[in-house]
Order: sequence, then structure tokens, then C-alpha cells
Amino acid sequence: MKHKFYLTTAAALCSAVIGCAYAESSSDKDGLSINDARVGMGQAVTTAEQYIGGKAIHAEFEHHKDRTTYDVEVLKDKKVMKVKVDPTSGKVLSSVEDKDDEHHKGY
Repeated sequence: MKHKFYLTTAAALCSAVIGCAYAESSSDKDGLSINDARVGMGQAVTTAEQYIGGKAIHAEFEHHKDRTTYDVEVLKDKKVMKVKVDPTSGKVLSSVEDKDDEHHKGY
């Protein structure tokens, strides 16, 4: 069980680092970069966990068209919920069940 936890944590950290590197390299094209975010990744994860009432299993800083968000996947009752958090205000923008995410089917 610890091995699975460490792998999940390592994957989340790698995704965050890659997302941050991408955000930094493309900030001119996509608006807000991770350096401009008023809300940190940790705060976004906490907000998403409290909003859903579960535990975060994956988080990343994403660019979608002209908007940036923290995309946090939260596990509750064996369902994965995808929560988008605004990096400027820290508010939840949306939450939907992530039915198509194949790599989380083991939860």
C-alpha cells in the first residue's frame, strides 16, 4: 500500500513540475503563468478536497485556450472528480465526475 502511495505522490509531483515548466515556457501565449498565480498548488488542492469531501490523487497547472486553472482530481466514494480551481481567486470554477480517466480505475 505504501508503494502505491509513493508512486502516486511521485507521479503527481512530476506532473506538477512538468506543468510548471510548460506554464513558464508558454506564458506569453497563454496569459497567466504559475509565477503570476496568487494561489499556490497546495491551497488549490486543499480547496478541491474540501469542496468534494475527498482526497486529492492528482493535481496540475493547466492551460485551456486563453485560461489557466489548477486541475485537481479528488477521490471520493470510489469516484474520481475533476475540480478546476482558479489560480487567481482560489475559487472552484467547476467539478465533474471523471468517468473517462483510465489510469484511475483501480481506486
